[in-house]
Amino acid sequence: MTAPHTSARRTSAPRTPTQRTPTPRTVAVLGLGRMGEAIATRLAAQGWEVVGWTRSGRASATVEVTGDPDDAVARADVVLLSLFDGPACRQVLDDVRDSLRAGTIVVNTSTIAPAEAAELAGRLGASYVHAPVLGSVPAAADGALRVLAAAGQDTLDRVRPVLETLGTVGGVEDASTAAALKLIANNSLAGAVLALRDALRQADALGLPREQVLDVLELGQLGRLVARKRAFLTHPSAAVTGTATGIGTKTGTGTGTAEFTLGALAKDMALLAAASDIPLRGAAHLADTAAGPDADIAVAATVPAATDAVAGEAVLEPLRAYIRGHATGDPAHFRDAFLPTAHIEGIRDGAFVSWPLEEYCALFQGRPAPDEPARSRRIDAVDVHGTVATATMTLRHGPDTFTDIFLLTHVHDSWRIANKAYHRHS
Repeated sequence: MTAPHTSARRTSAPRTPTQRTPTPRTVAVLGLGRMGEAIATRLAAQGWEVVGWTRSGRASATVEVTGDPDDAVARADVVLLSLFDGPACRQVLDDVRDSLRAGTIVVNTSTIAPAEAAELAGRLGASYVHAPVLGSVPAAADGALRVLAAAGQDTLDRVRPVLETLGTVGGVEDASTAAALKLIANNSLAGAVLALRDALRQADALGLPREQVLDVLELGQLGRLVARKRAFLTHPSAAVTGTATGIGTKTGTGTGTAEFTLGALAKDMALLAAASDIPLRGAAHLADTAAGPDADIAVAATVPAATDAVAGEAVLEPLRAYIRGHATGDPAHFRDAFLPTAHIEGIRDGAFVSWPLEEYCALFQGRPAPDEPARSRRIDAVDVHGTVATATMTLRHGPDTFTDIFLLTHVHDSWRIANKAYHRHS
């Protein structure tokens, strides 16, 4: 069976004796957000009869839209869901279930939790296809998505012409696996965004020209992401306001519409962390930018997190005072860095120690260590959460290497170290 093609006049494909059921002709797309609109437009452009519905009631310039989801579903051979999350999928399916005709196939392209996908597959049985897609709005417009389809073979064969209009179809064992694979794919995207953010921040600190940096990054492993998001990366301020020319469009002539939002990616990472029970440290604050959750994911690489914007350099000051204390041996720097109530804790000579600040200061004699020129300290990471922060530092002191973990708090209009724990590497 082949999908219909765009033409002024369309006729149904003749049935052959080997065909048990007709090829689907009418597709109801429930959810006309960025991806849903792109999917509906692609299907309509390729000759499918498409009727759309969206909870917002927003009109579409490319497909017929009805205000009644039951009307859309009652007319459809295939009901395609493109919704934000699992609860939305469950609610919409509950609302329209009585309008589903016998033999109608439900295709769910939404990114949801593995357990949610398994639940929907159990409720709808053989008529359900869980089919999350890899790729964003431009890929949908070009029919270049990668579709991870989980369904029985007969059902998948029936709906394959619809899915192949959208891109390449790969069979997956079950709905839960398809959902999990989509989350893993998005995790790799989050990692790439964060790696790009770190590269740009380091380049800015070195005073390197942004265009030159992007040229070099396009040659490496982040090349595809950089090329696709270059308008955002070249004009960070425009990325926040959505005014950079070419952002979010296939042709590079658009007006700033996000392809994939920070809020959606952060939601997906939360689903993955909950499903795997493994924390995702780097992706935890993807949506925490001044641009907000509706901004394109590239904003996370160019706009400081909202908490970073508030903390700025101030959160680093007590850490730098701590470094000065070690470099000079002057305990006054430690008193500047720590709260008076702070403790310094760790394992020393095989026993746990917990020094009050003044006992710790008494260990220093007011002069640098003899081998100070060979010693080094490096702030490895700082994570700010409103009025508290955590930081990690590596200290190389002669034959010993220390990892220091700090808890900081913002009090009396400044940042101070509340406590420190350390590990001495032997």
